[in-house]
Amino acid sequence: MYIGIDLGTSELKALLLDERHRVLASIGEPLTVQQPQPLWREQDPADWWAACDRALARLQAWQPAAMARVRAIGLSGQMHGAVLIDAKDEVLRPAILWNDGRSGAECAELERRVPDLHRIAGNLAMPGFTAPKLLWVARHEPAVFARVDGVLLPKDWLRLQLSGERVGEMSDAAGTLWLDVAGRCWSHELLGACGLRESQMPRLVEGSQVSARLKPELAARWGLPADVVIAGGGGDNAASAIGMGVVEPGQGFVSLGTSGVIFVAGAGFRPNPAQAVHAFCHALPGRWHQMSVMLSAAASLRWVTRLLGRADEATLLAEVAQLTPAQRAGAPVFLPYLNGERTPHNNPHAQGVFCGLHAGHGAAELGYAVIEGVGFGLADGWQALNADGGAVAPALSLVGGGARSPLWAQLLTSLLRVPLLTHSGGEAGGALGAARLGWLADLDAQGVAEASALATVCPPPPVAARYVPDADEAARLAPRYERFGALYRALAPGFSA
Repeated sequence: MYIGIDLGTSELKALLLDERHRVLASIGEPLTVQQPQPLWREQDPADWWAACDRALARLQAWQPAAMARVRAIGLSGQMHGAVLIDAKDEVLRPAILWNDGRSGAECAELERRVPDLHRIAGNLAMPGFTAPKLLWVARHEPAVFARVDGVLLPKDWLRLQLSGERVGEMSDAAGTLWLDVAGRCWSHELLGACGLRESQMPRLVEGSQVSARLKPELAARWGLPADVVIAGGGGDNAASAIGMGVVEPGQGFVSLGTSGVIFVAGAGFRPNPAQAVHAFCHALPGRWHQMSVMLSAAASLRWVTRLLGRADEATLLAEVAQLTPAQRAGAPVFLPYLNGERTPHNNPHAQGVFCGLHAGHGAAELGYAVIEGVGFGLADGWQALNADGGAVAPALSLVGGGARSPLWAQLLTSLLRVPLLTHSGGEAGGALGAARLGWLADLDAQGVAEASALATVCPPPPVAARYVPDADEAARLAPRYERFGALYRALAPGFSA
C-alpha cells in the first residue's frame, strides 16, 4: 500500500493506492486562502498540517488493515509558495502563495541583478515564483528576513512535520528561481542575489527517491508500520503527470484545476522564457518538462457560479449546455485574468473582463463566456508551447475538476485542435502521482531498475472518454478568439492603473 498526499490551494487530498493500481480510499480536507491586501495570497501552514492530520486519521478509520500495510508516502503540492522558518523550524510568517502578485518590482530587480537568470533558471522572473517573494520580505519585513534559517516549499514543509527533515526535490525546486535547472542543483549565484545561502535551502533528492522516514510517533498515531519511507515527491503538475503516466518525451496533459496548465514531458532542458513558458525538472531523474500556466481556470468558473447564485458549477454548466450555437456566438467575451496572468503575458496586473454585455444576456451566456475565455487562455498557452516547435503531443490527457464537463472538454479540444482523453480516476491528480512516487521510491530502495519500475508503476489510467476536434466548432470559435486577443492588447495598458 502507498499513500499519496497532495497539498492543493483549496484542498488537501490523501489517498491509498494498492499494487493493483486501485484507489482504496480518497479523502479531501478543505483549505482557505487569505487575501489581506490587493494582489496578496497567503495561507497559514498550521492549517495544512491540521488538514493532513485529519485526512490521515480518516484514512486510518476507514481502512485500518490497508494502513497497516503501507510501505511509503509520496508528497505533491502547490508550487512556488514561500514558507519561512527559523533555526528551531518555527514558521515566521504566513506562507506567500503561488498566485500572490505583490512582488512585481522585485522581479525586475532580480532580472537586473542576475543577467544570466534565464539561462540558469530557464524561466522569467514572475511574481508567482519563490525568489521574488524573498526579495519582497527582505525589503518590506527586514526583521523577519533576518531570522530566516530555512525556506521550504509547501509540500516540503509538510515533509518537515512528517519526518523532522528539511528535504526538497527537483521538480518543485525548479519553480523557485534558485535552481540550476539543467544541473539539478542549487545555484549559488541566484541564491546570493536574494541574500541567501545554500545552507538555508533543503537538501535535494529526485522525486522517485527516498527522502526521509516517517516519525515513529506519527506512524503509531495513524496505524502505519514503523518503517514507512517518504518519497521526494513532486510539484503538483509533475506529480499529476506521474499519475497520468506522462513520463516519456512528447506525452502531455491539460489540467483544469484552480489554475490551468498544459504540460509536455521532454528528454532535455528546453527553456523558452520569451514566451513565458516554464521549463522545469520532471519528478523523475534525468527528465524535464515544459509548461504553460494560466492563473484562473476552474477558479474562474467557481467565481462566476457564486456570483450568479447557482448551487454549484454543474448546475451552471447544465444551463450553458442548453444554449444554441447562435446564442454562444452572441455571448460576451471573457478575459479570465482574475489573479493576473502568466503564460504568455507575464502580467500580474491583468484583470478579468466581460466585454459585450447586453440586457438580453443571462446566467447561461455568462457561464459560457467564462469556460470559453479559459479555453482561449489555454489556447494562448498551447501556441506558446509550440512557438519554437517544442511541443509534440498527438493527444493530451485532460485532468482536474473541469475534466468532468463533456461540454468544456469538447470546447477545449476544438480550440487546441488536438484530441483530449479523460481517464478513469483522473480526478485524483497529484495525489495519485504522489502515491506512485512513493511506490517508485520503495522499489528504488530495493534496487529495482527505473525502466522496469516505470513500466510497472506508471501506466496511463484507463481511457474514459475521447474528444476530437470539431471543425465547425473551431470555425465558430476562431473570430471570438481573435476578438479575445485584441481585447487584451487594447486593455492591457490600463490594467496597472
